[in-house]
Amino acid sequence: MSVVSLTGKDTVILNGTIFNDLADGDCAALTFPDALTQGKTGKNGNTIYAFNTTGKRCKLSVRVIRGSANDKLLNQQLSLYKNDPPAFTLMTGQIVKNVGDGSGNIVHDTYLLSGGIFENETDVKDNADGDTEQAVAIYKLMFSNAPRQIS
Repeated sequence: MSVVSLTGKDTVILNGTIFNDLADGDCAALTFPDALTQGKTGKNGNTIYAFNTTGKRCKLSVRVIRGSANDKLLNQQLSLYKNDPPAFTLMTGQIVKNVGDGSGNIVHDTYLLSGGIFENETDVKDNADGDTEQAVAIYKLMFSNAPRQIS
């Protein structure tokens, strides 16, 4: 029997706020840039594997409508960080992907984000050719941990 996956109505939550002002395309993308395990093969094919703790670190790119309430919230948090980095309270969040099976059953694929901080400033551009990207603010965040729960 084949397996069906219906997705939609996903949720992005940062610091307790549900983000509703998301833009187009990949409006939120969570990636894990570092390997979770390092390995090295030596003499006679003997292999050593070591858990790489940095593999738990993740990056979140969030695309919000420029000037929206969510943009203002993230910009305020970014200002707090830049004004006094040691006093900044690290961010938390959740990414919830809702997956249906076609029979009315829904699974919640949830990533629990902790230890969040800004990775970059927010870029801007002025475009005379109707490029819609000029109305999007992209925030690049880094989190120290994001365990996945499927329920």
